[in-house]
Amino acid sequence: MSCCCTLSPQEERILNEKLSQAEMQKGRERVCRILNSFKGDVPRISVERARLMTESFKGTEGQPLVLRWAKALKHICENITVYIGDYDIVVGRADGHPGRHGLVYPELDGAFLDVAVDMLLKSKTPYKVSEDDLKAIKEDIVPYWKDKTLHEVFAASMPEETKNIIYNPENNFYQRYIITQTVTIRSSLQWIHDYEKVLQRGFKDLKREALEKLTALDPNNPKDTIEKRPFLEAAVIVCDATVILSRRYAAMAAGMADKETDEQRKKELLDIAAICNYVPENPARTFREAVQSVWMAQIVSRLEQNVGAVVGNGRMDQYFYPYYKKDIEEGRINDEFTLELLESLWLNMAQFLNLKVSPAGAAFTEGYSHWEALTVGGKTKDGRDATNELSYLILRSKREFPLNYPDLAARVHARTPEKFMHEIAATIKEGSGFPKLINDEEVIPLLLSKGAPFADANDYAVSGCSEVRMPNRDTFTSPCAWVNLGAVLEMALNDGKIKSLNNEQIGPQTGDPREFTSFEDLWRAYTTQQEFILKHTFIQQYLADMIRSKYLAAPFASVLHDLCMNDCKDLYSGPIEGGVSLGFYDLLGFGTVIDSLAAIKKLVFEDQKLTMAELIEALDANFEGKEVIRQMLLNAPKYGNNDMYADSIGFNIESHAINFAKQYRTAFGGQLDARYVPVTAHIPLGKIVGATPNGRKAGMPLADGGGPSHGADTKGPSASLQSIANTKCMGEKERAARLVNLKLSPSTVAGDEGTQKLIALMRTFCDLKLWHLQFNVINRDTLLAAQKDPEKYRNLLVRVAGYSAYFVDLSPELQDEIIARTEHSF
Repeated sequence: MSCCCTLSPQEERILNEKLSQAEMQKGRERVCRILNSFKGDVPRISVERARLMTESFKGTEGQPLVLRWAKALKHICENITVYIGDYDIVVGRADGHPGRHGLVYPELDGAFLDVAVDMLLKSKTPYKVSEDDLKAIKEDIVPYWKDKTLHEVFAASMPEETKNIIYNPENNFYQRYIITQTVTIRSSLQWIHDYEKVLQRGFKDLKREALEKLTALDPNNPKDTIEKRPFLEAAVIVCDATVILSRRYAAMAAGMADKETDEQRKKELLDIAAICNYVPENPARTFREAVQSVWMAQIVSRLEQNVGAVVGNGRMDQYFYPYYKKDIEEGRINDEFTLELLESLWLNMAQFLNLKVSPAGAAFTEGYSHWEALTVGGKTKDGRDATNELSYLILRSKREFPLNYPDLAARVHARTPEKFMHEIAATIKEGSGFPKLINDEEVIPLLLSKGAPFADANDYAVSGCSEVRMPNRDTFTSPCAWVNLGAVLEMALNDGKIKSLNNEQIGPQTGDPREFTSFEDLWRAYTTQQEFILKHTFIQQYLADMIRSKYLAAPFASVLHDLCMNDCKDLYSGPIEGGVSLGFYDLLGFGTVIDSLAAIKKLVFEDQKLTMAELIEALDANFEGKEVIRQMLLNAPKYGNNDMYADSIGFNIESHAINFAKQYRTAFGGQLDARYVPVTAHIPLGKIVGATPNGRKAGMPLADGGGPSHGADTKGPSASLQSIANTKCMGEKERAARLVNLKLSPSTVAGDEGTQKLIALMRTFCDLKLWHLQFNVINRDTLLAAQKDPEKYRNLLVRVAGYSAYFVDLSPELQDEIIARTEHSF
């Protein structure tokens, strides 16, 4: 790669590897040794949790599900292998071996786990598995879970018409990517626990509360006996399980200390033993105890269930701050040791991978995707600015320690201090994709409109790609579906058929487009197909909500939720008194469809430069021999340029979807909101969609998230953001996250002037009340060089969707998609 262009700090480090290592390791010897111990290794598929879960379930058949789950979690915590590395000071793993690992969850995947693992071993995101674990899967796990998993029942219970849209008719192991269900890919949507409760009360006090509620039950009340008693007994068990696991680590550390000859390491191990014997059973007293306590709670959460985006970190700069401030004032810690503890925590997170073994899950989570979102900044519960010294220290860590864990999100609002905006901008300019921005000016009013109290809305935390959660107020956990708008458009242009599915009749017959005489005719066909697909999206979601509680439970998560404890009710069991139920459906390919409809409206019906017959012929030929027509389409009005000609079509698409959704409720009485968060689904979803009238060729990726199509936004980043604002139905509350990627060249944000421009752009984002924004600050030449010489660029981080990943870990298709994103300047 030529070095004549302006480089980001990340690019400079990669091109000067010796300087990079020297800079990174100075003062960070411990965390660098840990990182080097697993960096670049192929991660392993860990089966121990699945084996122990299966053992327990075999012995508890017929008992209430929440009780079975709690007993299984305790069995896992009692028996799973524990491991402490040579340099660890924050301990706890979901697997008993060193290095990166991903768990399998047979309650989701058990019926086809052997087939799924075999496919995963051959996938673009490689894993390894031991022969013993493969044998356990085939001989012990799959035979037991056959006919007992949520996937099997969900597919079998679905109306035939809905099932035919979602699944391959010959094998429901595979999805068709028109409506993509995610309910059986994960146990829950992204989630965040109330870590403040863990730190301030400890599990001993949570157990005391459950025991008191048990004692107070009315023995003559059948509801208390049948519903509340099993839940409270499960609550006691999971509190015990958490303490048991922590004490096992304490015992291991003490045993290692007895044999240790190095005095410094002996002291560290004795400290670990003392801390793990005390927390999370009891309230944390110091910053180090607080870090260990939260991490042990997260480990138990990972062992309990497959949270869709990995359990989030919440507002770490808020709940850790009292412990940090007290320890700093008393001289117990300094900022360097604080960073060492935090970065040890980051490395623990980096060794747990968000493994999805189903074909759909694997296709949508490339590059070892992860979303253990950590939130900094924002507002306090009473509406003041929340930034503090820890907020700045976490940003500093993300600049100085080049690791893609945790996924960092910064909440911004109209009164975010200029100093904090400057630090955010400086971190973004590093080029590793951190932090993503979430806008209080959009999120808080929407949460309030949906019934959240002010304090809870102000205290939301970022969760997953770009979603948010209010601990102790949110109650909706059912994974939701992705809607392929590109497929909807194809059905409108093909009388309800999908070409790649053997021209099968999927949607209603809306007529031959060659006979349409106006754009209104096309619009009616499009909205008819969109309504049809949304109808079946809502059907599958209603069914998912109804049956999940019969196959999944979450007693640990429920213990940490005030409303669940008040109702004595498992989080998955249905409506919870006082909860806010926020579901969604994702509209994918938004920009592709806007640009396609705009091109037809302009070229066919207004300017009459094309006939519909000529357009359909060009699409059917995938533009082979039709390059003149393709260029006309490529140069038609495009979403992303603050042009209401195109943007108004996007507004109408969202308005139609919202007006449909407003009419219907979920099984729990909640509302489903329009959302635009693709992960990397816009790539596999694009594969079933033929050529589109925006000039896109068949099988190519759809537009990413809520942003414009690749290369379509040519008027600069501000115009792109304005377009996104133009398409929002601001008068409606049935809206949720819009994921937006922007790519900037390093030269654009170079120096103090570039920093100020970036801050101004972030302020514009805030003023426009957009939900989400994230950046890649990288040169195109760097990405091309990394494709040619992946070993040299193994440390290159890029922003993918709601997460950052190492560029060389991505498939060539996803690499090309990132390269094709519009590179903006100001």
